[in-house]
Amino acid sequence: MAGRSRDARIDSAVLVATVALLGEVGYTALSMGMVAERAGVHRPAVYRRWPSKRHLVVDAVADSLGLQPTPNTGNLRADLIAGMMTLVDSLAQTPLGRALPALVADLATDPELAEQFRSRVFHPRRDTTATTLRSAVQRGEVRADFDMDFVLDALAAPLYYRALFGHLPLTPALAEQCVDTVLAALRA
Repeated sequence: MAGRSRDARIDSAVLVATVALLGEVGYTALSMGMVAERAGVHRPAVYRRWPSKRHLVVDAVADSLGLQPTPNTGNLRADLIAGMMTLVDSLAQTPLGRALPALVADLATDPELAEQFRSRVFHPRRDTTATTLRSAVQRGEVRADFDMDFVLDALAAPLYYRALFGHLPLTPALAEQCVDTVLAALRA
């Protein structure tokens, strides 16, 4: 006999409640019980889906950031800026930016959680950007002899750095500067 299928409405309500509560109480104070209450579900329904608060927040980050940020329209600069703007918008205008430092600390001490984060959030987002860059190589828009992983890191690193340390604002101008700096090297 097959088990009961997951109710997408519960998943959605829990993820929305998680992001809202991250903004109100922060990552450290967030609890599964608070999320269940805000979502209007029983606590066991949350625990059946996510084994811990950390796992729930990873999925909330994935849901909020989106997993296919970089379009592939044929305009490399505009596509890369669009992809980087998903980070700027999510980290500067949602509670995720405030939660990121504490989540990163948990990732550093929990290898299984770090792998979940990489597979659910990090790699899917990078893959869309890599696809866009490969298309630009095929069009002859940028040279082919570059280190893809380094370029992907270089595009997003300043954005994550500002989100983690909060020393300067995350702005659309920063997203453009990241893209333009990388493109200058790729077109050289």
